[in-house]
Amino acid sequence: MSFNSFGKILRFTTFGESHGSSIGCVVDGVPPNLEINEEIIQPFLDRRKPGTNKFVSQRREEDKIKILSGTFEGKSTGTPIALVIENQDHKSKDYGEIAKAFRPGHADFTYYQKYGIRDFRGGGRSSARETAMRVAAGAIAHQILKNNFKNYKIHGCVLQIGPHKINKKKINWDFAKTNSLFCPDKETISIWEKFLDQTRKNGSSAGAIIELKATGIPAGIGSPVYSKLDSEIASALMSINAVKGVEIGSGFSLVNSNGTESSDEIKIDKNKKITFKSNHAGGILGGISSGQDIVARFIVKPTSSILTPINSIDQHGNNIEIKTKGRHDPCVGIRAVPVGEAMLAFTLADLYLAHKAQIG
Repeated sequence: MSFNSFGKILRFTTFGESHGSSIGCVVDGVPPNLEINEEIIQPFLDRRKPGTNKFVSQRREEDKIKILSGTFEGKSTGTPIALVIENQDHKSKDYGEIAKAFRPGHADFTYYQKYGIRDFRGGGRSSARETAMRVAAGAIAHQILKNNFKNYKIHGCVLQIGPHKINKKKINWDFAKTNSLFCPDKETISIWEKFLDQTRKNGSSAGAIIELKATGIPAGIGSPVYSKLDSEIASALMSINAVKGVEIGSGFSLVNSNGTESSDEIKIDKNKKITFKSNHAGGILGGISSGQDIVARFIVKPTSSILTPINSIDQHGNNIEIKTKGRHDPCVGIRAVPVGEAMLAFTLADLYLAHKAQIG
């Protein structure tokens, strides 16, 4: 098993390498008669593609999506939807010097140990280039959720880059959608820009923390034991390149509170509506959605492709010094926002269809 697929009822399988001729995916389990076309999917990809600003990879890819199967007259047919993007701006010569060397922090060493062969061009299959197809699959999941939940929305933003945090009280989700850093606080953008500029000049990189929020998801999605909504979300987000931590709701900060503060008290208001005093659980109780906003955060480590020389080894067991050439993100966490949104949406759509299959 090579595990290139994600999902249960709704499932996608990706294929392709960073410097191959194309990348693609097949999405299976999509209900029929859902509006699907390239114009719906493309805006999601445009938010993720490289070259959008000087703080991300300058690789110039249009990331134009093409639907090969599974639709007829602009609607899904219930059969597998095949999607493909042609690679246009790969510069494989930038990687010639690392053909026999392992870049620290990358999958080079572990891929070679597992398979005995590796595509060293841009990281091959381990490249973040693969995440473009996750975003395409996520766009289809968005359509499923929108079609079934009229108040459904999903939001994503960057909370922190390096040591610089935003003021959480000033989060503006709409503003985060208007800038290429996915920053939800106007006062923080200039600080991040100066920091990233200096980080890049220093030949280094920075990590980031991303927050996701899904609204309009009803209570009942997820299962109580082995397919908990929060465990599936955590798995989905941890599968993204360079992600090293995930938290749901108040997450690790709950250690600073007591049971009275963290219990998310429930009551019926004067309009006979169920309300919660707080949302420390992130909209998930016992692995099942509570009807509150679903909130998750994940941390993306600093990009391992840096211009500063560092120590490593080669395939022959020699100690070497290596620095990575090519076009890399000084903070790969920035472009992880639409990827995280896609993985959250796909997980929600998948577990909704599983819920519908069991409960009706």
